[in-house]
Amino acid sequence: MGLTSRKVLALAVLCAVVLFAATVWLWPRLARRSWRAVTGRVVMLLATQLSVFVCVGLAANQAFGFYANWADLFGQETDEGVVVEHAAGGAADGRLQVVGTQKVMAAGASLPRLSGQIQKVGIEGRRTGIVTPAYVYLPPEYFQPQYRTRTFPVAVVLTGYPGTAQALISKLEYPRTAHDLAKKGRMQPMVLVMLRPTLAPPRDTECVDVPGGPQTETFFAEDLPEAVLSHYRVGRGAGSWGIIGDSTGGYCALKLAMHHPGRYTVGVGLSAYYKAPIDPTTGDLFHGNTNLRNRADLMWSIHHLPAPETSLLVTSSRHGERDYKSTLEFIDAVKATNKTRISSIILDSGGHNFTTWKREIPPALEWMSGRLAES
Repeated sequence: MGLTSRKVLALAVLCAVVLFAATVWLWPRLARRSWRAVTGRVVMLLATQLSVFVCVGLAANQAFGFYANWADLFGQETDEGVVVEHAAGGAADGRLQVVGTQKVMAAGASLPRLSGQIQKVGIEGRRTGIVTPAYVYLPPEYFQPQYRTRTFPVAVVLTGYPGTAQALISKLEYPRTAHDLAKKGRMQPMVLVMLRPTLAPPRDTECVDVPGGPQTETFFAEDLPEAVLSHYRVGRGAGSWGIIGDSTGGYCALKLAMHHPGRYTVGVGLSAYYKAPIDPTTGDLFHGNTNLRNRADLMWSIHHLPAPETSLLVTSSRHGERDYKSTLEFIDAVKATNKTRISSIILDSGGHNFTTWKREIPPALEWMSGRLAES
């Protein structure tokens, strides 16, 4: 049974209840002052508390999608390898392989031409050598004959850290939201490319080209678009590409839109922060390179680098979000450039969690759609 299985949670709750009942039942027998009785009381208390802690952890993981499986929890990736065909001359098709499909949970429809389709893919970066799984949502129009020559705009969708790409589908419901908004005429049909910003798990690389390490910024700026363009009918121009994410993914989205306006004309940061942290999960990202460290600081970039011609959207909450003040400062700094466009969604109250982001995703996708072209 997997880490996110409801059966695992139910079993953990059952164990906690049994241990609690056993502790109450056996406590009178363990009331003596002998070392055996004292040891028994300590063991029972620790076992009961541990079982409750496990229940809370499993429930929180199911709600927020921190870890996808046991290997992910313990820092070991066990995803099946993706077979990549290397054609002579380096044909572009080999950089993206579809390895599975699933339905979009849309009301009253199950066929791709009616509800769209989610494809699980493996992507290999030609420049960076990074190989990562991802999910691609194709809207219903992608499969309809009248649109067979149409190219679609793309939104790259990023999780936070550690995050799971599956949570973008099952918890944050990006494909279903995009489907419903397009059906209501609130946004145009778009292709969504959904993945983790963590390309060298369990390390959090913060979408930085680490000296001597993973070149994650280059992957998102060059390798990922190249792979998607080689396989899907999507727009080639910068005006057709946007990027959105929450938390770490939000920071990455804003940074990539600012650093690479020739690729991403729109960037959305949900509960984003504005400077790459250095902590045990990231390790040394910059290896003493001051320019690289400064460039990863979005406030520094706004003040010291040429203002990019891109559109940014940031979100926060007046109560419940630690980034509220820094978000207002970032908005003011961007407005002062008179070149980069900035918009915001500021809730009265919210938190750094899926519940808050689900309130922000529909208007964010609608806003992004209005700024993207087909090609």
